Amino acid sequence: MGNQKQRREALIYHAKPQPGKIKIVPTKPYSTQRDLALAYSPGVAEPCLEIAKDKDNAYKYTSKGNLVAIISNGTAVLGLGNIGPEASKPVMEGKGLLFKIFADIDGIDIEVDTEDVDEFVQTVKMIAPTFGGINLEDIKAPEAFEIERRLKEELDIPVMHDDQHGTAIISAAALLNALELSEKKIEDARIVISGAGAAAVSCTKLYKAFGAKAENIVMLDSKGVIRKDAENLSASKKEFATDRKINTLAEAMVDADVFVGLSIANIVTAEMLESMAENPIVFAMANPDPEVDYDLAVKTRKDIIMATGRSDHPNQVNNVLGFPFIFRGALDVRATTINEEMKMAAVKALAELTKQPVPEQVNIAYGETRLTFGKEYIIPKPFDQRLISEIPPAVAKAAMDSGVAKNPIEDWDRYREELLQRSGNDNKVVRLLHNRAKMNKKRIVFAEADHLDVLKAAQIVHEEGIAEPILLGRKEIILELKKELDFDADIEIVDPTSKEFDEKHIRYATKFWESRKRSGTTLYSAKIRMRERNYFGAMMVLEGDADGMISGYSRAYPTVVKPIFEVIGRASNVKKVSTVNIMITDRGPLFLADTSINIDPNAEEIAEIAQNAANVASTFGFEPVLALLSYANFGSSSHPHAKKVREAVRILHESNPELVVDGEIQTDFALNKELLQSQFPFSKLAGKKVNTLIFPNLEAANITYKLLKELNQADSIGPIMVGLRRSVHILQLGASVDEMVNMTAVAVIDAQEREKRRKAKAQAK
Repeated sequence: MGNQKQRREALIYHAKPQPGKIKIVPTKPYSTQRDLALAYSPGVAEPCLEIAKDKDNAYKYTSKGNLVAIISNGTAVLGLGNIGPEASKPVMEGKGLLFKIFADIDGIDIEVDTEDVDEFVQTVKMIAPTFGGINLEDIKAPEAFEIERRLKEELDIPVMHDDQHGTAIISAAALLNALELSEKKIEDARIVISGAGAAAVSCTKLYKAFGAKAENIVMLDSKGVIRKDAENLSASKKEFATDRKINTLAEAMVDADVFVGLSIANIVTAEMLESMAENPIVFAMANPDPEVDYDLAVKTRKDIIMATGRSDHPNQVNNVLGFPFIFRGALDVRATTINEEMKMAAVKALAELTKQPVPEQVNIAYGETRLTFGKEYIIPKPFDQRLISEIPPAVAKAAMDSGVAKNPIEDWDRYREELLQRSGNDNKVVRLLHNRAKMNKKRIVFAEADHLDVLKAAQIVHEEGIAEPILLGRKEIILELKKELDFDADIEIVDPTSKEFDEKHIRYATKFWESRKRSGTTLYSAKIRMRERNYFGAMMVLEGDADGMISGYSRAYPTVVKPIFEVIGRASNVKKVSTVNIMITDRGPLFLADTSINIDPNAEEIAEIAQNAANVASTFGFEPVLALLSYANFGSSSHPHAKKVREAVRILHESNPELVVDGEIQTDFALNKELLQSQFPFSKLAGKKVNTLIFPNLEAANITYKLLKELNQADSIGPIMVGLRRSVHILQLGASVDEMVNMTAVAVIDAQEREKRRKAKAQAK
């Protein structure tokens, strides 16, 4: 992406539709005078008095226990340096966003306008009663060390400088696993640390806590090897100075087992890699460009175990694997600090999690057949939904065992269940979609590319690497719109009305006529239809000139469905094509069917719709749990509308007994586990979290998903077409740019799955 485009998009993202990335949302009712009287005067006096008696009651009556302050003075922001407190605010808001989406922690950013250590510490101490924890961020060294040390000593809530400890914790977990794979012991490993800032010092200290020996460590700053005989060394550098008579990185790398880079790009050469010991471990974590190029490293040393800070290579050392979950565990036991025992527990939990069988959802997200512990998987992936249920309990238990927990956990099973029900790691479905699509891009036709929003979506899809767009429409208009968007990439443009495509037009028309000549289609009418973009685009997909297609932005659904059905048609094993919408809700994704095609399906058709929806959920890595909805519960009505749903359930129970499905059932019972368990404990859904809702007719499904979308601001992905011979998906009229981008990712994944099935079938023969 060009710098100018990136700059414009980033500024628009932060400015619209309202400035910033976070806001305050009430957690209590406020609609009546009674509510307001309880929320403020006079009712608010009661919790105030209780807290006055015992300050710890603040955790009981206020949001303190789930509130973390993200505090910076802007002196060491990302790769931007000392840009000041105001300029650091977008980064701190971003950190708040990550706290929320990964661990359901409310982060409030606070920018402090001072570089004086005493003033900074005093400011934080004065505001600390508001918060359950303090996350220090982007503060330059060496002041960062002193600030954190003093605040940890003087406050009774968790304090952590993530720039130091986040990278240390994640890289330490990766290092333990890498050493295990290379059959080396940490106490024997010769370690080179490139960098002497906050993160490098913290990493090295943590490695020592796990057994690394000081005499085996060489640290370098911008001047070279930090030696004991150097003058004017800071206290932190003195701790890691070596008595070896070497000066350069090249000298330090000879026979080294481990290189840890927290410095600058491209300082490690192929010759340096060659000089390292057998099975070298290289963590090149400079961002955005590592100390050595990944491809160069793995080409130079076939026996290397490599990690970087980048998401486009294996083994990304990403702080998001750590800080949300460490604070989650610390807050949940009301720890008075984040101590070494808690950090080490997080390291061990991350290392151990990597060795466990990887959930299918994670494999799907990363386009892998099966991620397994090995050279290219030494640390969990950020999208691993197990992080929320594994890391906080480990941290919480370490806090309890080390005596710093004021609110110990007694029921660990219940605690893990509560963690899973928080912000819902399964709510990352959009990121999973995009990530998986990028793994194996496909050619997707944008059938209405001469509309500005459609072209915007195609631009994003291209620049993000989600798909290879093919722009279908009037060429002169597309070219004009591309200029308006600064979309200068060389993308294929197809204009079905242009003479340039006459040969293809005739070929497509002939093929279409041959398939439809006994259904009233003449060759003349076939040629006319091939001038229409949806017929032409569908034929591109059918003939293999594209892998998938999206359309429907500017036309009513029925007018787009007709040519798709005529050209593409149903898959051989499908009686009814149907659609599924994925609704991104607070409780996680919900798969809804059939939202767009079948008006009043019978029992057999509902059963097929349900099976297709279950397949969609499975494709995206979710174990389907289906509720077949009705106005009645389990035989309470003998009306035909309820009976057909009951019959569909019977069919599914007989045809697929392993499928978790039940009904007929009302929506509230389906979605409320406690209500269902208390009233219908015999149901297959009892104790389960329903994620797939099957409706008795099109009216109910379509109205429901659009209500969710508009009233609850639930994002919608769909309608996803199920049962066609090829990957073609029809948008709702007036779909947003984001919805089109998401549907493109769906089309890509659909095409990927079809390709896998074709290859498997070919191999079977």
